[in-house]
Amino acid sequence: MSSVLDPLGARYAFWLGLPAEDTSDTSDELPEEVRAMPVILRIERAEPPGRTPLLEAAAAAALAVCLDERAQPGGEWAEPMHAWLDNRIRKVARRARGAHWAAVQDLPGITVEIDGAEARALVPGLVTETPKEVARLQISGSELPPDEPGPVPDGVPLLLLNPHVPMTVGKAAAQVGHATMILAALLGDAERDGWAAQGFRVAVRTATPVQWKELHPGDDPEGAWRRDRVIAVRDAGFTEVDPGTITVLAQWAPEQASC
Repeated sequence: MSSVLDPLGARYAFWLGLPAEDTSDTSDELPEEVRAMPVILRIERAEPPGRTPLLEAAAAAALAVCLDERAQPGGEWAEPMHAWLDNRIRKVARRARGAHWAAVQDLPGITVEIDGAEARALVPGLVTETPKEVARLQISGSELPPDEPGPVPDGVPLLLLNPHVPMTVGKAAAQVGHATMILAALLGDAERDGWAAQGFRVAVRTATPVQWKELHPGDDPEGAWRRDRVIAVRDAGFTEVDPGTITVLAQWAPEQASC
């Protein structure tokens, strides 16, 4: 059965094989046609969330929007979702608190809560038409301290942040959202359905240098997926990191293979 994410899956290996400088080449785009998915991170001043659960919520929310029934052919989100997935899957993470967080709940999207941390992914749209409730939110300026999330739970995909590339919480939120989407694009229907039943839960951790070296697909992304069920997120380098940087490795949990 086809998936909304099929275009992304078809581009995956091609994107990893591009020369680094080509990942940031936007010569084929018109500025007024650039689309992005807003990801809103709830960061209250008095009680900020933990960094890891916030990233896990963002990763789940981004995928939940893509695979929601409203994003399926004929659904109310189908057209903007298709237009976005047919090009670069840009995401823009912004922070919100108080009344501003409440306001974005009225916009089309899905909120996910993990261990008290909340993130809301919105239906993608033209950047030039960003709703005012979103445009007024800050993209940068907030950071959360590292935390100690503990052991990785059984039966959930593992998302490993690059240990050699520091990223703000906003940048990391966008990258883990890319990771869950690519992972889902390569799964079979039964595996995606089983993950959906778990609420698209993931475990986000920072890789050790040894883990990163062992799991990195190198120049064989198809082999890495076949052997180790590992995918890589490669960034275009528009913010914070150099073009072509691998920001996240995601591994499908072995226990989920027969879901």
